[in-house]
Amino acid sequence: MLSMDIADLVLATGSQLLEGAPSARVEGTVEIDSRKVGAGSVFVAFLGEKVDGNDFAPAAVEAGASCVVVTREPDAALLALAHERGCAVVRPQDDDAEEFLLRLAHEWRARHPNWLVVGVTGSVGKTTTKDLLRAGIASARRVHATQGNLNNLIGLPLTVLSAPDDAEVLVCEMGMNHPNEIRRMAACCAPTLAVITNVGTSHIGLLGSRENIARAKAEVVSGMVASGGVEPLLVLTSANDYTPFIAENFARPAGVAVAYVGEREGDDVRATNVELTGTGEASFTVACRDGWSRRVTPSVPGRQVVPDFLLVMAVVEALGLDRDVAADAMAAMPAASMRLAVSESPRGVRVIDDSYNASPASMAAALDVLSEMDATGMRVAVLGEMGELGSEERRLHGYVGAYAAAKGLDMLVFVGGDLAGEMAEAARTMGASEDRLQLFPTVDAAVETLAPVFSRGDLVLVKASRSCGLDAFARGVLR
Repeated sequence: MLSMDIADLVLATGSQLLEGAPSARVEGTVEIDSRKVGAGSVFVAFLGEKVDGNDFAPAAVEAGASCVVVTREPDAALLALAHERGCAVVRPQDDDAEEFLLRLAHEWRARHPNWLVVGVTGSVGKTTTKDLLRAGIASARRVHATQGNLNNLIGLPLTVLSAPDDAEVLVCEMGMNHPNEIRRMAACCAPTLAVITNVGTSHIGLLGSRENIARAKAEVVSGMVASGGVEPLLVLTSANDYTPFIAENFARPAGVAVAYVGEREGDDVRATNVELTGTGEASFTVACRDGWSRRVTPSVPGRQVVPDFLLVMAVVEALGLDRDVAADAMAAMPAASMRLAVSESPRGVRVIDDSYNASPASMAAALDVLSEMDATGMRVAVLGEMGELGSEERRLHGYVGAYAAAKGLDMLVFVGGDLAGEMAEAARTMGASEDRLQLFPTVDAAVETLAPVFSRGDLVLVKASRSCGLDAFARGVLR
């Protein structure tokens, strides 16, 4: 909850005070949705593609806001209402609401030097790693973490600004679509510890190459600072081919130490004897350099959780927490909604819902889970299209179709337009027979045809980028 004089808010953000007393105080939450405004809140009006937040500034004043931040010239009625209710009206520099939030959160972070911030970025696995960090660190410290997918230039500052006063550790997930976004987020929250889950092909259509993706992820080191006796540390997976590039060109020149995790000899935190249970969970031994080791079986399904778990154990070790207690808490953490979440329908059909997002690497990981889990009936993959792959999209969709065909599943279902057709054609090329291959133009068509076909014992994977809406297919099968 923000607590600050209006004068300090204006100074920290480079804004203009249009109405209200500089000595008045803000004591409340920071909101971008007027429906969430309460007594003392700051309401920040964003100009969206369909909705102009400025139109809801009067409603925010009526709801008890202590300050409204407008991004266009306010009319006399709003200023009069704000004066009557004792609400400040502020206009940010260049009418940039995004930059206003970042600057305000930076100021709030600077007022809490006791917070230790852990930054999380990467192409795949950010949210699972963030959730594991929250679970593991919360075994000993008071943790505040990114909620849902609030991991962009708006969500990150809202995470910082919503941290409770008694928080000890902030876990901040950082996503990006363009260069310099993570740099701006890191400057805002000043992490001491950071993890990069991997460098894959997510957003390659926006950044042009995997090297550019690596550069963008490595921007996290630019804002890293020591805190509470803990020196800056970047944790990387040893198996990723861009790990040396990030370590040598970004971390070490910035004076940031690097720890490596993986399944290789010499890794600081290492996994050995990795097995997949019949219900899809990875079981493995995690070990640290000092001889500590533990057998764990996280409840989150899939082998991909192994590097995520190791990344978090390296952070737990750096914080000096009890590793046994943290490992227990992490292993017990359930899968997030629409992220390899396994549910069973009343008819006994199990659905692996991984419809929240997709990249070629996460598609392959989800197909591995499907093929390795126990199933008494059919194994079925329902795959939708992946977004933000740019000029590589046809080739990468083809790779996914070919990989799916190579898994030897009982049925392959592709949903969407040309790119779904690209996956289907690649699957045919790899030998998938027509009698086990289905192509549907829409989710509704797929549900209508296939939901009645599935029966007890079938195992169905649902995987696509969020924009495809394949979560509706999962719901349709589970009814």
